[in-house]
Amino acid sequence: MTCHIATGARAWGIRCLLGLACVLVWAGIASAETVPTIVGVEEDWELVLATPDPDSAGPQVICAMSPFANVESLHCTLELNHRTVPVFAPGGLQFEVWNGEQLVTERRAPTQSILSQPGEVICWTQKMELSDGTLHMEVVEGSSTTWGSFGGLGYLKADVSTTLENLNSYHPSVSVENSGISYAANRVQSLVLKRVRVTTSEGEVLEDSTARPVYQQ
Repeated sequence: MTCHIATGARAWGIRCLLGLACVLVWAGIASAETVPTIVGVEEDWELVLATPDPDSAGPQVICAMSPFANVESLHCTLELNHRTVPVFAPGGLQFEVWNGEQLVTERRAPTQSILSQPGEVICWTQKMELSDGTLHMEVVEGSSTTWGSFGGLGYLKADVSTTLENLNSYHPSVSVENSGISYAANRVQSLVLKRVRVTTSEGEVLEDSTARPVYQQ
């Protein structure tokens, strides 16, 4: 796996050090003496449909993201083609923030359309930013045939007060392990975490372009 600084200034290729900041663990960015302070994380996702079933609102997909190495405390989820809060409803997009199993807040996209286009490709970015005791969590740069452009306008965004000083406990495997097809997986071609970017307190942007499949037919 190779990580690149988006600015092109230089590349990091130092071996991973198990047990240190997990950014180092999954990306091999730095040595113990040069642990970066991570203040932002972005995940680029891609969902490719096979043949959706609009009558049953299949498939239904959930993608998770957490500033920690688990989802036992604060984390967010994006529900695609269904909404479960406060009750189940087919179609659309819902963004939720949870503290363990306790709902903190939820946001919905304006569209409630149900997926129906065979072979449709849906792309989006899930991001977290830490600043002044607030964790900003949002979906941005979404694109699809059914929902058009989505995210980035505040309706799939939540700000949560936190005592976190950095996002160094983030790990992409937590996102992968807690994401998936909750219904009608046979109607999905693939769900993949395509790439991850982290931003350090020094303003460096580091990208890991390793594709991490969650589901693949």
